[in-house]
Amino acid sequence: MIKAIFFDLFNTLVHYDPLPEDHQDWACRQCGIEVAKSDLLRGYWTAGDFYSRENARLSVEKRSEKEKYALWIEYETILLQEAGITLTKEKVIQVIQKLQQVKPAVVLFEDTLPALTSLRNQGLTIGLISNLDRSIDEFCPEIDLGSYLDFSIVSHEVGVDKPHPQIFEAALAEAHAEALEAIMVGDQYHSDIVGARGVGIKALLLDRDGFLTHYNDCHRISGLAEIAEHL
Repeated sequence: MIKAIFFDLFNTLVHYDPLPEDHQDWACRQCGIEVAKSDLLRGYWTAGDFYSRENARLSVEKRSEKEKYALWIEYETILLQEAGITLTKEKVIQVIQKLQQVKPAVVLFEDTLPALTSLRNQGLTIGLISNLDRSIDEFCPEIDLGSYLDFSIVSHEVGVDKPHPQIFEAALAEAHAEALEAIMVGDQYHSDIVGARGVGIKALLLDRDGFLTHYNDCHRISGLAEIAEHL
């Protein structure tokens, strides 16, 4: 019997506004680069997968500023290459500098609050597991997400990032649940799915844009309303 549902935060419950593909499109155009938004969106997911793997290898939070910047250069390079654009390092840095001129807002997905409310009304414990370098209140102070959650576990406080078992075990302890009594929902295969399954938690891969079909060894959902089908 499922007692607890754990959620990733970014790209699962919340997203940036403007959307990543719109933000990237603006920055590219500012640098004289023409590219289709659909290609940028595909690149965004490929680069996100790279970032997830890198963070699992060595927490980005624990890297030096120089190492972090080198990572973002590689991230942006991968994103643009996947979108069909190959640039020099100097040009990639120019795009990054344009991206840094805009500070996107953090907003909820339309299905976030309805899903959280429905699950809580069913008596389920709702928790957040995120690789944040700050609390959720600091990350998105304009969103009262905490009132819809029973607890939040962030890597900055635990000292380890997903997919490390310790962060999932901390969530299980907070929820007073066994691994078989919990479900993890997230958009990153390596940090959310592999990490959760590593401690025996059932995991659902959230694929809102349909770019994660190559991960065929796990359950995929296209929206949070579909969680109910897996309880």
